[in-house]
Amino acid sequence: MKFWAILPAAGIGRRMGSSTPKQYHSICGTPVLIHSINRLLEIPEIEHLVVVLHPKDQYWPAFNFSNERVSTVTGGEERVNSVINGLQSLSGQANASDWILVHDAVRPCVTQSDIKNLMSQLKESKVGGLLGAPIDNTVKQLSDDNEIELTVDRSQLWSALTPQMFRFDLLKRSLSNAVSINLNVTDEASAIEAMGFKPIIVPGDKSNIKITHDSDLELARYYLSIGGKT
Repeated sequence: MKFWAILPAAGIGRRMGSSTPKQYHSICGTPVLIHSINRLLEIPEIEHLVVVLHPKDQYWPAFNFSNERVSTVTGGEERVNSVINGLQSLSGQANASDWILVHDAVRPCVTQSDIKNLMSQLKESKVGGLLGAPIDNTVKQLSDDNEIELTVDRSQLWSALTPQMFRFDLLKRSLSNAVSINLNVTDEASAIEAMGFKPIIVPGDKSNIKITHDSDLELARYYLSIGGKT
């Protein structure tokens, strides 16, 4: 049983209002994407990392990034298609029961300890799971007119983080199923759930933020400056 990783980095970051994709914004002189790659490479158990790039990516070649444990493939129209492309690139190396870790390119603050804990907690699971964090804020459900209809009980609500880790064959079948039935899935766990399986949540640090808006860059810079590799 081996561990492999896929890092979808084919998004164009519309919500940041910038012509530069968010994974290529710089934090402490290093692009977000490179931070995320390095976090995964710090885990020696990960055999290989596939970075999935946009077909017209003009930024990656400029980095001259080279590591024998890293390769790149072209992404698809949506995240699900990009991850499928990453899986296909590993099909000649990974076995059906091997583990695949899928990590957001724009989560550069994930810690070594969280990744190792995810791998340790789930290594005997037949399905897999993901890092997650409990929701602290009060959650409101709104009507179409933005009127509050109810306050949602948050006691069992968690935010899904990454990496998300599943068996190679199960993940490939689940994502292919999602595409075939035109199911809108925003993460890998959603596709697994649609197949009738129940992924496990492993508590992760809330510093593992997803960079979506400009303000997230400053917060990520802070976490990286104090967090090190723990």
